[in-house]
Amino acid sequence: MTSRTTTGSLSGIRVLELAGLAPGPFAGMMLADYGASVLRVDRVTPPSTPSPDVLVRGKSSITIDLKTPAGRESFLQLIRAVDVLIDPFRPGVLEKLDLDPRSVLLKLHPRLVVARLTGFRRDGNYATMAGHDINYLAVSGVLDMLGPVGPVEPQQQQQQRRPLPPSPPGNLLADFAGGGHMCVTGILLALLYRDRTGEGQIVEVNMVDGVSYLATASRLSQKIPGQWDRPRGENLVDGGCPYYNVYECKDPGRYMSVAALEPQFFAALCKGLDLEDGHWGGGKRDDRRTWPKLKTLLEETFRRKTRKEWEDIFDGTDACCLPVLSHAELESAAYQQRAAVTLSQSPAVDNASHDGWKVKTIERGEGGEDVLRDWLGWKKNKDYAMENGGLVLRSSAKL
Repeated sequence: MTSRTTTGSLSGIRVLELAGLAPGPFAGMMLADYGASVLRVDRVTPPSTPSPDVLVRGKSSITIDLKTPAGRESFLQLIRAVDVLIDPFRPGVLEKLDLDPRSVLLKLHPRLVVARLTGFRRDGNYATMAGHDINYLAVSGVLDMLGPVGPVEPQQQQQQRRPLPPSPPGNLLADFAGGGHMCVTGILLALLYRDRTGEGQIVEVNMVDGVSYLATASRLSQKIPGQWDRPRGENLVDGGCPYYNVYECKDPGRYMSVAALEPQFFAALCKGLDLEDGHWGGGKRDDRRTWPKLKTLLEETFRRKTRKEWEDIFDGTDACCLPVLSHAELESAAYQQRAAVTLSQSPAVDNASHDGWKVKTIERGEGGEDVLRDWLGWKKNKDYAMENGGLVLRSSAKL
């Protein structure tokens, strides 16, 4: 278990995280990064998952069989001792376990914050269905905005290009931004409310609404001419604009990103590329009729030098032209990932000194005994036992 900071913003906050897939663990990791003590509750018989949980920084684990009376009672005793419960299950799972958040958990512990994280809305058409990031993006309207359009022959450049299928951006948007991160936001809002009123509450987060909220600006911009009012791949910042795009360099597989939207940044870009208006026909850069020729010109120009050469040319300029780096390149350059937010008075855990950014997992039950001792003073064999792989309390276990 990674040592927790005693000065972090969430120092003293205890979190139970019911084991799940990416967004729930991400939320728990964010809380742990800022000082919370997070105990992952694993199933005695783990389910099949498409990938291991690597979002374990600062966490410990305990196994509990919630389907047995003894396991359920042990879980309820832990609930009385924590501030936050992260529930990543589909609607109705906790209710079937007789652990209804409102009628059981909050009645037992009125100050508890129960964060319920689902993919679809709990009251929508898809509420009971399984899904993954791409499905949540699909029904949120966001996936339709992402992806390229097909190539166009020179004689067809004035015609509308045929879009290719939308392209999922990994599982970053729905799982982590619209799900896990929004969940943390809800938890923090609920903790602030509890500080004022003394009352806990249920925080309901779903990835469809979460990622749709992230797309507020782009959705509203569809009503503004010249912003996002055209088909996918033909707008200002979705690949349609030649000076907001990615270009391959002379060395195959190496790219430069370009975002020279403002006139002064575009001038700096042209200076570095040694280009003038006449090179693309002399039309204004914001005239869409010039975009196909300008894009072809930029593609040809960037292929004349290696990425390193372009990096040297644009280093220190305002051309908004930077290399597309891979994670492997960052690691080889000893790039040190930092916490998402730097706080002057209540900093995040110093993960660098704890190798917190390295890939690792935790075994089921790892570190759990230490947490039970730190939180509650419980000792194994005296106050509890692990029977059939799950936590079972003795009569001596007291809060």
